[in-house]
Amino acid sequence: MIWEERPGGLRAPAMICAFGGWNDAAQAATSAVSFIASSLDAYRFAHIDPEEFYDFQSARPQISLVAGEAREITWPMVEIWAAKAPRAPRDLILMTGPEPSMRWSTLCQSVVELAEAMDVQMAVSLGALLADVPHTRPVPMVGVTSDEQLAERVGLSPTTYEGPTGITGVLHSAFQESGIPSASLWASVPHYVAAAPNPKASLALVRKLESLVGISFDATELERAASEYERSVSSAVAGDDDVRQFVERLEQASDADAPEAEGEELPSGDVLAREFQRFLNQRGDDA
Repeated sequence: MIWEERPGGLRAPAMICAFGGWNDAAQAATSAVSFIASSLDAYRFAHIDPEEFYDFQSARPQISLVAGEAREITWPMVEIWAAKAPRAPRDLILMTGPEPSMRWSTLCQSVVELAEAMDVQMAVSLGALLADVPHTRPVPMVGVTSDEQLAERVGLSPTTYEGPTGITGVLHSAFQESGIPSASLWASVPHYVAAAPNPKASLALVRKLESLVGISFDATELERAASEYERSVSSAVAGDDDVRQFVERLEQASDADAPEAEGEELPSGDVLAREFQRFLNQRGDDA
């Protein structure tokens, strides 16, 4: 952990974490944290030295021109930001970056130590996963928390997932072991349009986060982006009969609160994703 400065005056801070990559379908989670950082004028006060945690052949540094002449390298890293919310009962510490390549336990221990040093009262990780859900319906949310009363108060639907996990799962476990109350929120995004950023899922994460941390955000800009996203995807779906029929069956299944529409077997999400990508490619850049 490299401290650039020590923020003072943070009130009962909550730590919000999101990592790009496997945990971040359609960039929904990291976009949600970026939106919060922008809306609260957050400033960076620390980062984690990337040398020990990234394979730079997988997460390559970026080179760019500064003032049209000097070349500058930007390394992949986990960054930590402070955000004050004067009208709310608490402030925030935000953490985001690409999912590390290695030494997850060491990194998580560093994050827990920072949380303890900053007297963090609650930690929330955000994630997004691909699922057979329609883009036209409310975003399904699942979550886990170490505090049963908190789960009941905000209406978290527990996940029954078992299998491989990402850095968010390991970090959530590290917070639990340290005794810091923690929750992990996950938004489901449509499998058939996974390549495009999904502001609708980001908005759903922000709204659920509000009830967890007790801070309200002016999400007007994100709401407009979510509406435009749904309109654009609906327009593209309408032009392909196979995808349109698939989405209609997903809508029926969602409305019936069942994994499958009655009497019909849903086609593979992988198949429809390929078909939808082919259709978008045929429409060209303007589409």
